[in-house]
Order: sequence, then C-alpha cells, then structure tokens
Amino acid sequence: MVATTRSRVQNSSDPGVNERIREKILDNIARYENASRRELTYRLAELDQEWDIERVLELNFSSVVLAGIALGTLSNRKWYVLPAVAACFMVEHVIEGWCPPLAILRRLGFRTSSEINRERIALKTLRGDFADVSVPGNQGSSTSSVLEAAEA
Repeated sequence: MVATTRSRVQNSSDPGVNERIREKILDNIARYENASRRELTYRLAELDQEWDIERVLELNFSSVVLAGIALGTLSNRKWYVLPAVAACFMVEHVIEGWCPPLAILRRLGFRTSSEINRERIALKTLRGDFADVSVPGNQGSSTSSVLEAAEA
C-alpha cells in the first residue's frame, strides 16, 4: 500500500517521537507568544533554514551511494552492494514512508516539512499576518489553539 505523502513519515514514526515533536512545536510557539514582531520574523527566518527530514534522507542516500561507488571502484567490488541496498531503502521510503535511518533521524528531532510549516503558520498568526484567525491576547486564544488553527 502506498502511503499518502502528507502523513507517511508520521505514520511510520513512533507515536512517542511524534508527540515529542508536537510538544516541541507547542513549546516554540509558547516561547514566542509575547515576542515582538522582529523576534517572530527572526524565528520565521530560522524555520526557512531548517532542513526537513526528506532533505536529510536525500543527503544520507546520496552520501551512501557515492561512498559505495568510490569504495567499489578503489577498494573492492563488493562495496557496490552498498548503493544497491541504499536504493532499496529509498524505494521503501518513497512507497511506505519508512526506511532504517528514519527512526534515528526522527529521534534526533528532524521534522517533516508539514511540521515545520505548522509552526511557521502558527508564528505568522501570532505576528498578525492572518486577520481572520484569533491571536492570543486578543480573543483569549491559547498556544494550542494557535497550533490547531495552523493544522486546519
């Protein structure tokens, strides 16, 4: 079964890890709840620089393939199996959303682009970029309601 693009990494990740990442997003939003517009803009720029898990997996895959080709060429042809195994893992990730490095990277805190975007939208809401979404302090919203608005 082919997993949907939007939720395939979360569905393949440990629920506890997903919850820790969600709590981190809530903590980040709470930290900036009373921040100035400048501080929010700075944090949004930081989020623009954050690597999502797909980018890290692509780098990991490319590094393993290049290392396997180099070792196979310079050392022993048996190293050519390394890029083949990496390619199989990448295919599995594309289809199912899971591959062996995923669990490690998620535990290290790498987020999906949708998780990063949820924080981005919540911070833009706090900054006042969306007039039709309630902002904490204006209508009694909480940090979790700002995140819920971003998830909607």
